[in-house]
Amino acid sequence: MRRLLFGSLLLIGAVGIGRAALPPLGVLPAAITDPDMARTDYAEHCGGCHGIQGSAAPAALPELRGRVGWFMCTPQSRAYLIRLPNIAHSRISDNQQLADLVNYMVFGLGGASVPKGSKPFTADEVAHERRFALTSASLKAERARYVDVAIRQCGAPVTMRLLYPGQK
Repeated sequence: MRRLLFGSLLLIGAVGIGRAALPPLGVLPAAITDPDMARTDYAEHCGGCHGIQGSAAPAALPELRGRVGWFMCTPQSRAYLIRLPNIAHSRISDNQQLADLVNYMVFGLGGASVPKGSKPFTADEVAHERRFALTSASLKAERARYVDVAIRQCGAPVTMRLLYPGQK
C-alpha cells in the first residue's frame, strides 16, 4: 500500500513539474466566437498529436506551446498555418469555427510567441487559404523555410529550428 501511495505521489509530482515548465497560455482574442468550442475542437482535431496543452515532446512533431505564434510574423508564414493539410482539409467545414480553432492554437497556446499587433484569422481568410492546401511540398522543408524567416525577420529564437525545446 505504501508503494502504491508513494508511486502515485511521485507521478502527481512529475506531472506538476512537467506542466510548470510549459510557457504560460496567452490571452484569447475577442474574435473567437465560442472559446469553449475552439478549445474542444483543438483537443479533438489537434491534441491527439500535438498534445492537449500544445506539447507533444518528445514526439517528432512541432511543439505549439509558446512557439506557434512566431508563424504570424509574415503574411506567407501566417498563410502556411492554414494551408497545412490537417488544417486546410479539416473535417470542420465551417470556416469561422476553423478560424476559432486556429486562433485558439495561435493566441492561446502560442502565448508570448505571437508578435505584437497580430490579427486573428477570419472566416474569409480561412476560406481563401484552404484552397491552397499544401499537398506535394515537404512539410519539413516548408516549416524550416518559415522558421528561418521568423528567426531572421521577427526575432524568433533559433531553438525554433528544433521540433521541441531540448530536441537532440
